[in-house]
Amino acid sequence: MISITTAELNTLLATFIWPLSRILALVATAPILGNPSIPVRAKLGLAVMITILVAPTVEKTLPQIDPSTGIGLVILLQQLIIGIAMGLVMRIVFVAVEMAGELIGLQMGLGFAIFFDPQNSGQIDIIGRFLGVIASLAFLAMDGHLIMIALISQSFTTLPVGPDGITNVTFTTLANWGGEIFKSGLQLSLPVLTALLITNLALGILTRAAPQLNIFAVGFPLTLSIGLFVMALSMPFYVPILERMVYDGLNLMMGILNISKINMP
Repeated sequence: MISITTAELNTLLATFIWPLSRILALVATAPILGNPSIPVRAKLGLAVMITILVAPTVEKTLPQIDPSTGIGLVILLQQLIIGIAMGLVMRIVFVAVEMAGELIGLQMGLGFAIFFDPQNSGQIDIIGRFLGVIASLAFLAMDGHLIMIALISQSFTTLPVGPDGITNVTFTTLANWGGEIFKSGLQLSLPVLTALLITNLALGILTRAAPQLNIFAVGFPLTLSIGLFVMALSMPFYVPILERMVYDGLNLMMGILNISKINMP
């Protein structure tokens, strides 16, 4: 007859529950992996599979704490925060790209073309949706989803499960990283915004020179055409910026997890 003591049962639960909470929090919040269009069973299955592979390496570093105690619940909450923080870092990159699309669409006159965004369960204009798809394809081409899985696996060595968790400096770094939404969003949209600003100035001068001109009949097709034309010219230059943003996000994740940073190729 097989008998299992309470201590052995607590060890088994801790070996599986604590790593699973960190991995599942990343899978639920990270871009691509956390997309609402992916079934919940698939996300849970992926998190469980990674946990099963990682659990043997984590068992030796786990603290001797009962998971059902107050300290055990605090550790569980800390693992959730670590996973959410890692997913939030990469999510900010995609939000910056979508913000650039919203700025471009607003200036082009496509602010009324609204689509439902399943990624954020909200509404987004057509240009933001388009740039978001481009960013997702670039992220997959760089194997960003595989790098995130590799980082979460290495994190149990550099940031082991325990009552310490992440520091206040890390939260400050995450808050400062939120400024990347405005910085990178403006950087991506600046070529189109500049061209449309010049176009609007020219239309303003034309309206003053010919007041009888119907500015609404001329302005909308003109700004739309120039915006699409400049976007087509700028598209080859978007990929290097997207790569830099993704690598900055990955390096920030590595800084949170105390892993050596990587350099862009």
